[in-house]
Amino acid sequence: MINILVTGGAGYIASHTNIELAAAGYVPIIIDNLSNSSKEAVIRTGELAQYQSIFYEGDVRNQELIEKIFSEHHIDAVIHFAGLKSVGESVQKPLKYYQNNIDSTLVLLEAMRNHDCKTIVFSSSATVYGDPLELPLTESSRVGFELTNPYGKTKYFIEEILRDLAVSDPTWNITILRYFNPIGAHPSGRIGENPSGIPNNLLPFISQVAVGRLDKLRIFGDDYSTPDGTGVRDYIHVMDLARGHVAALAHSKPGIHIYNLGSGKGTSVLDLVHAFEKENSVTIPYEAVPRRPGDIAACYADARKAKLELDWYTELTIEDAVRDAWNWQSHNPNGYDKS
Repeated sequence: MINILVTGGAGYIASHTNIELAAAGYVPIIIDNLSNSSKEAVIRTGELAQYQSIFYEGDVRNQELIEKIFSEHHIDAVIHFAGLKSVGESVQKPLKYYQNNIDSTLVLLEAMRNHDCKTIVFSSSATVYGDPLELPLTESSRVGFELTNPYGKTKYFIEEILRDLAVSDPTWNITILRYFNPIGAHPSGRIGENPSGIPNNLLPFISQVAVGRLDKLRIFGDDYSTPDGTGVRDYIHVMDLARGHVAALAHSKPGIHIYNLGSGKGTSVLDLVHAFEKENSVTIPYEAVPRRPGDIAACYADARKAKLELDWYTELTIEDAVRDAWNWQSHNPNGYDKS
């Protein structure tokens, strides 16, 4: 049995990844402080994947707890999802983001070193590219310059920490996955994106308007230099993204290796709204409001390296994602909260 420690393992992307890990024969061992997730996700994930969840409730910054997990289980590899992730909130609360995201990574890496576990897949982000100089973005595109928000800076700083670690000890197997914009849900409708409070991401906001939890969608900026004035992003179905982590584990090798995980296509905010309306036969009222601090006009990937080296590519469409997202939200109008 190959044990994989999944930090932030009750979260949106991690929950879907745990299903794919189990299907591939791995054993997910989950740690999550449930600050922006639910234990119900862990329970449902175990039911869907037909495995007994190993779950620790706690913060990755808790060094004593992390050491306990490594001592009680032989951990073969780590997928590091844990971290705060709201672009807007990071602009308002930068110290919170630096402390949480960077400190948790340092505690984790120290425990891995102590227990001779040297394989890690890090959940990074396309935000490390900042405001792109060119599109589509490749793994060799400029990073770390003119980053527009502290969230993106924490991802960049952690990438640099991992680079230094790889230089100091070339026996580490480090894979950095730069996500673009995960959307959708498991096709069963049992698990999906479940943000606390007002959603920061577009598709959960659309879904909550459709289900009646919110009265209308707020589109942050309709005056960008894009075809329809709204922001353009590379949306990727969360199940495709989950498969990307399994591919990264299967192809782990010494050194540091970086991959974009995206569809390679740009979709505007309004394109996504209209796709949701058409696929699900609903109407989404919306209004344009001022841009959010830290946002950029357009961002989408060149993901050919992942296809070449990991044999990974997206298989699901925007239509699949909006259908699965509505299937999740319509059957779980209050998310994991059953009240």
